[in-house]
Amino acid sequence: MSEQHPIAESPIADTAAIPHWYAGGEVMDVTRGDGARVYDEAGTEYLDFLSQLYCVNAGHSNEAIIDAIADQARTIPYVAPSKGNDTRTRFADRLVDIAPASLSDVFFAVSGSEANEAAIQFARAHQDAPKILTRWRSYHGSTYGAAGLTGDPSTRATVERYAATTGTAKFLPPLPFQSPFSADTPEELARQAVDHLEFVIRNEGPDSIAAILTEPVAGTSGAYPAPPGYFERVRELCNEYDILLIADEVITGFGRCGAPFGVQTESVEPDIITFAKGATSAYVPLAGVLTTPEIADGLRDEGIEIGQTFGGHPLGCAAGLAALDEYQDHLFDNARDLAPYLENRLRDLELDHDAVGDVHGRGFLWSVEFADPDSGEPFVDPWTDPDADNPVAEVREYAQEQGVLFGSGRPDTQVLVSPPLCIDQGDIDEAVTTLDGSITAVFG
Repeated sequence: MSEQHPIAESPIADTAAIPHWYAGGEVMDVTRGDGARVYDEAGTEYLDFLSQLYCVNAGHSNEAIIDAIADQARTIPYVAPSKGNDTRTRFADRLVDIAPASLSDVFFAVSGSEANEAAIQFARAHQDAPKILTRWRSYHGSTYGAAGLTGDPSTRATVERYAATTGTAKFLPPLPFQSPFSADTPEELARQAVDHLEFVIRNEGPDSIAAILTEPVAGTSGAYPAPPGYFERVRELCNEYDILLIADEVITGFGRCGAPFGVQTESVEPDIITFAKGATSAYVPLAGVLTTPEIADGLRDEGIEIGQTFGGHPLGCAAGLAALDEYQDHLFDNARDLAPYLENRLRDLELDHDAVGDVHGRGFLWSVEFADPDSGEPFVDPWTDPDADNPVAEVREYAQEQGVLFGSGRPDTQVLVSPPLCIDQGDIDEAVTTLDGSITAVFG
């Protein structure tokens, strides 16, 4: 355990910048980054095992990406998304090359929320149907349309406080821990979860459903992968009822789960993929929608009457091309090689601490979920008791004081582990040892 050090923080009242996801108090200042580490204004070093927000996949201050952005800025820094651009075209072609074979075309956006909204717009038009099915506990963004897709009640309730969103219905996720289903095996969990999904489809009316939108591996809701056979059966349901399958890869894309896209770790081909975050290693905001030829042909034939000023920004596409070079040259392989070691170190926490109820994830996306060993229930349910002292938050705070940054889940009963793809085994040891000590400090 490293020596505890003070954290450089900024009082919000002393700055004009209003932070996102702000819950009161002071916030940490981050002024510099290098590889898997960031530094505050006092020069204090932190191991970034959240990749800031699951997005800096290539690590901070990657010179190849920075140089590509600068070169593009010198050539032409902006081209309207209604016009062509060589950098944009090259990046679209590269994305198609690494995507599942079912996908052939790219519509660029700016953020993951906007990519998901574009995807459901395209799906509804293609299917001539209004409804989108998404999971409870999911997170698909916080703009009005994306928040309506989101199954996390804190996000959806915040947005819908003043205006309701429409056109979505929810189904239960195949949770591996504290599950709404009663299954003795992963295979039985998959069967029950898919039977439930079919029940929802039938009761909503198959002809009214345009698409099922889901993360291949859950993101902020808990990094849980689907049990064996789940996605194959979901694909069969989509085929049977003529429903599109949309994979939200905003977090799981670009090597996070062991493949270029997370859905490629499952034996299914989606109709649409949405992406953002790691597409440029977060160096420039960029997102998009990958579609099948049939959907793309419809968009080209009918025209597209929506768009965004910064969609497919040339600086973002240049960053994306350089990031893909870095990923394919060594970072995808590095993450695949180290993923088993990260998993084993995290699973040791479940064996060593009674307060750790379950560890689950895939690749470089993991959740350490906490529960009272006597009841099996969360120590605090932040959705029903948001003002209660939360020991899980204290674990993260203690780890930050020791120099390692982790993430919070939805609900906040877990610590999320999502490092950059550039880490080494020593970084894993440092992070997990710190998390181990932080759990001991809080729970004993």
